[in-house]
Amino acid sequence: MDVFAVVKRNRLFFPLVCLAALATVFVSESSYQQSVARLNRAGVIADATATIRDLRKALLDAETGQRGYFLTLRKDYLLPYSESLATIVNSLQRLERYYLEFPALSGEFTAFRRLVEARMSELAETIRLLDEGKNDSAREILLSDIGKEEMAAILVVINRLIEREQLQFVESQAETYQTLLISRIGLAALSAVSLLALLMYLQQSLEHEKRQKDLTDLLQRERDRLEVEVVKRTAQLTELTHHLLTAREDERSRLARNLHDDLGALLTSAKLDAARIKSRIAKTAPESLDLLAHLVATLNSSITLGRGIIENLRPSALGNLGLVETLEILAREFSEASGIQIHCALAPVQLSASGELTVYRLVQESFTNIGKYAKASEVWVSLAADGPQVEVAVRDDGVGFDSAARVGSAYGLVGMRFRVQAEGGVLTVASRPGHGTTIQARLPQSVAEASAQAAPA
Repeated sequence: MDVFAVVKRNRLFFPLVCLAALATVFVSESSYQQSVARLNRAGVIADATATIRDLRKALLDAETGQRGYFLTLRKDYLLPYSESLATIVNSLQRLERYYLEFPALSGEFTAFRRLVEARMSELAETIRLLDEGKNDSAREILLSDIGKEEMAAILVVINRLIEREQLQFVESQAETYQTLLISRIGLAALSAVSLLALLMYLQQSLEHEKRQKDLTDLLQRERDRLEVEVVKRTAQLTELTHHLLTAREDERSRLARNLHDDLGALLTSAKLDAARIKSRIAKTAPESLDLLAHLVATLNSSITLGRGIIENLRPSALGNLGLVETLEILAREFSEASGIQIHCALAPVQLSASGELTVYRLVQESFTNIGKYAKASEVWVSLAADGPQVEVAVRDDGVGFDSAARVGSAYGLVGMRFRVQAEGGVLTVASRPGHGTTIQARLPQSVAEASAQAAPA
């Protein structure tokens, strides 16, 4: 899903997510750092406690070794003493570095160190006297209470230091637990905020999807309504076109009949009158015969012109000769007038009177367009039955045009299409620049033809 779309739909979602993420990182990192610091501190405290205990043990071992040597005067009893010296020195150095971090305890540690050093000097002095054979002097030192008091003071300080370090360890442990608890509470709160942000996002998404669905449904209903309206308007336009074409053909038929009946009768009567006049003036006024011959020629031209006009208005050959012969005559006349070679492949078909007139007008309009625009040298005209339909096609080898482009002057093709659709047919135009043009129409055969085809079965 587009992040920008989400941010645009819910302006609080992105800031809340960023804030929750930053707070989570901050709480987690802060808790981690504090926990690590306290764990490190606890490790240092534990190490210091272990060092103090090692020091205490080394002091006791040194004292034990010194007393064993005093009682036995055997050097092997000094082994614990010798081994403890290095431990005591190392422990004092480590504790000195440790207590440097606590200035308030540095004075106490200095006094403690002096006690340890004094005690170790006393032990060393006793051993030296024993080595020199001064047993009585060594006995006096051992039997005196100075060593006992020093050792007691040392143990008191050691126990106090151990207790203090244990207390610090417990405090550090408690602080660590508190930090973890705070981190747990913070992460729970941040999780709740994140969950709230997620719920807000889901709510916004659901509302957005609902609005989108409502809008889609509205657009679909509007689209369906428009499609129904387009179908309705197209049907109305088709009916209107059929009505206008029928009215125009009826008007042409009426005009053709009037021209044939009235104008034809007048011209024929005038020609007969001219013939009678010619027989009368042949002897009386022979010089007028040339003028009369010119008049008769004019009347013949007028009759021929009238017949041509009548044929253009309503081809009488359709009713007298049939569709195939009428198309052959139309093709022959167009070929003679234009000089274009016409190839006809015409088979008898069964169409209604209006269907035959539609085919005739289609071929006639195609010839007109070819003569005006195509610059063709050959034209192929075909007519045949194809199952329950009749297919008529006119193809030329002219310059062609882009059939996908909208041509503002292609009203002839638009008229053909509506005329064919009015008869329940389909018109297709295929053309490419430099590859000629093919106009093809498929119309349903008449019921009589369908019955004729079904009768043998």
